[in-house]
Amino acid sequence: MKLWSGLVVTDPMAARDFYVSYFGSEVLFDSDWFVLLSLGGGELGFLKPDQAAQASMFRQAVTSGAWVAVDVDDVDAQYQRFRNAGVDIEVPIRDEPWGDRHFVVRDPNGIPVDVVRHG
Repeated sequence: MKLWSGLVVTDPMAARDFYVSYFGSEVLFDSDWFVLLSLGGGELGFLKPDQAAQASMFRQAVTSGAWVAVDVDDVDAQYQRFRNAGVDIEVPIRDEPWGDRHFVVRDPNGIPVDVVRHG
């Protein structure tokens, strides 16, 4: 078995470009209606809404309640890189009581991306 996730978003191509550019994700499948990415053994799909062949539960874009987490070795370096690139930081870098150090940005579809180093 294998677990992977997908998100219904308005612009899968913008998601592809974001995750490839900022995290070095590998593109496994790429079309105008669906993108499948791989990073560190995990896979994440981005599906365009309102496709005729889709079941009704896949026709509306995610607007809240979802996030993506990306584990990194050097969260401070990533934070600086995102700041230097002019990406809006939604949650500034911080240490959590359970040992994680992280910050949060949003991808082009508005999905929160938690960039984290687990403690």
